[in-house]
Amino acid sequence: MTRRILLVAHPGRTEALEVAGEVIDRLAQEGIETALPTGELLEGPLGRGHDVVAADTEQPGGAAAGCELVVVLGGDGTILRGTELARGSGVPVLGVNLGHVGFLAEAEREHLVDTVEHIVDRSYTVEERMALEVTGTLDGEVLARSWALNEVTVEKASRERMLVLTVEIDGRPLSTWGCDGVVMATPTGSTAYAFSAGGPVVWPGVEAVLVVPISAHALFARPLVISPSSPLAVDLVAGTEGHGVLWCDGRRAVDLPPGARIEVRRSDEPVRLARLTSSSFTDRLVAKFDLRVEGWRGRREDRGAPEGRS
Repeated sequence: MTRRILLVAHPGRTEALEVAGEVIDRLAQEGIETALPTGELLEGPLGRGHDVVAADTEQPGGAAAGCELVVVLGGDGTILRGTELARGSGVPVLGVNLGHVGFLAEAEREHLVDTVEHIVDRSYTVEERMALEVTGTLDGEVLARSWALNEVTVEKASRERMLVLTVEIDGRPLSTWGCDGVVMATPTGSTAYAFSAGGPVVWPGVEAVLVVPISAHALFARPLVISPSSPLAVDLVAGTEGHGVLWCDGRRAVDLPPGARIEVRRSDEPVRLARLTSSSFTDRLVAKFDLRVEGWRGRREDRGAPEGRS
């Protein structure tokens, strides 16, 4: 049976297309077929100039069905696109960072040759990350159903009006905030929007959901860390003028009128990420945020340079 990977890259970035061409040609030499998602990427120069096939988005499991790996070339936004294409298939996602921070990426551009060798040899492990399921309703009618790897946010729709939100945890009201919005994040998303809004960094192995208010006009408006088994909901207070927008991973949006209710829970389907090394999350933080660690002595056997640092 022919081996196949699904390749995802930003169709508007020249570097991403050049790197994608290198990956396609190298995999083809090893007898590994490359599928491209239908649309701009497949119809562009990458699809015309290389030996690729179209991913069948109509079959069960979507574009990634029948593939052993989804390989994403780009920043975190493109990697989130790759997780969308993998949703429902159980296929792991491997990100190669061509962006800036690239927290979701497993490899960097300069390690591309080694990364391709890992793919060819199947020398990677798979790590499962918690995702969130979200349902939006209004007077019992469903407005939206979606999911997120990083975060679900409810944000104000217009600059001049704040939102009035009531946060509910474990089926009980916690507090009502006049605010710009609220971020509900997974540990994976704790280094994304939630971090920018003042939330804590949570290690991926921790079972938790973050609730981080955005610019709340309230005395009790600190970030919260709750159990993923605790029911979590946000109500846009009826009778107010502020309209909101529901965002999932900053990619999928739905308008929310006053009176709308957003319910968030842990998804039954985690996101599977391919790992090439066993480096710790601490080393990743040090490398991605360029943290100062001079003076650290630690145990003698632990004194190797963190990932990405000399």
